[in-house]
Amino acid sequence: MGSGERYALGVDSGGSGVRVALAPVRDDGRTVTHASPPVVSGVPVPTGPGGLDADALAGHLVPAARELLARVGGGRLAVVCVGAAGLVTLGDQVRARLPGVLAQEFGVRRVALAADAVTAYAGALGQRPGAVLAAGTGLIGVGTDLTAWRRADGWGHLLGDCGGGAWIGRAGLEAAMRAHDGRAGGSAALLRRLEAVFGPPGELPGLLYPRTDRPAVLASFAPEVAVCAAEGDPVAAGVMAEAAGHIAVTAAAVCPRPVAGVVPEVAFTGGLLRLGAPLLVPLHERFARALPYARRAEALGSPLDGALLIGVALAVDRLAFPYDPRMLHVSGQ
Repeated sequence: MGSGERYALGVDSGGSGVRVALAPVRDDGRTVTHASPPVVSGVPVPTGPGGLDADALAGHLVPAARELLARVGGGRLAVVCVGAAGLVTLGDQVRARLPGVLAQEFGVRRVALAADAVTAYAGALGQRPGAVLAAGTGLIGVGTDLTAWRRADGWGHLLGDCGGGAWIGRAGLEAAMRAHDGRAGGSAALLRRLEAVFGPPGELPGLLYPRTDRPAVLASFAPEVAVCAAEGDPVAAGVMAEAAGHIAVTAAAVCPRPVAGVVPEVAFTGGLLRLGAPLLVPLHERFARALPYARRAEALGSPLDGALLIGVALAVDRLAFPYDPRMLHVSGQ
């Protein structure tokens, strides 16, 4: 590697922060391992009146790209692929401004702006038909037969993301507050975890509502819900089972039907899977019920891997995914 090398820059921007990585562009379109460890920021891109903040996103990307190129001894960016949570509904500013910033800073003309679920799909299944559920702070399902994209949920923590980390955390905190009030449906176990994590329950609204990163704060309580479920708390277990049901329903909404005897594969990706058995056991049951015609597949890689795969494939004109104005917007063609 060195100053003559061409690279793809991959970006994974979500509710818990931004990760940026570099991969060399090969003529065969094959994505190899990252050129160096990713640059990681734990600060998510904020959302304002104009949607996702393009300047804030550029503020992550530009210094990270310079650092990564310096690590490998120089070279140039041939293409950039950004996978961002909220891009579908809140990405107009990013689509309008970010390609120009990247062209000015690095001379890069080809830029792919993708929903985070699209990069999750690419990382999990590669460029083949199927469906992927990206389950992290939020939750979105995408499927494709390579002619069009199907999308379900991903509407944010106020309107959807059902079964995602923020949804689980919010449901757990609600059950804790019910116990605090003495209302039916509460959980004393979850109330104890709320007090340990956030302090006095009555102060929680003041801590939570002014935050601009509310989804991430809510999602931070999801592991506590999983622990309580594993320890036998029925309310917490019910939250996890309901989350699994939501995830399976979303998968069924986007999964293509079998064609010519080929069974579609469905992969799950995202940090939510680290909650373990309290989520995965009911998810296995709900999946079998909702998608009897599909097969579970292990994810091949991460959304960041998917961003690099799309970037490298785009750089050598081997991108098989369908373009879409919001799901996968490509400039510089």
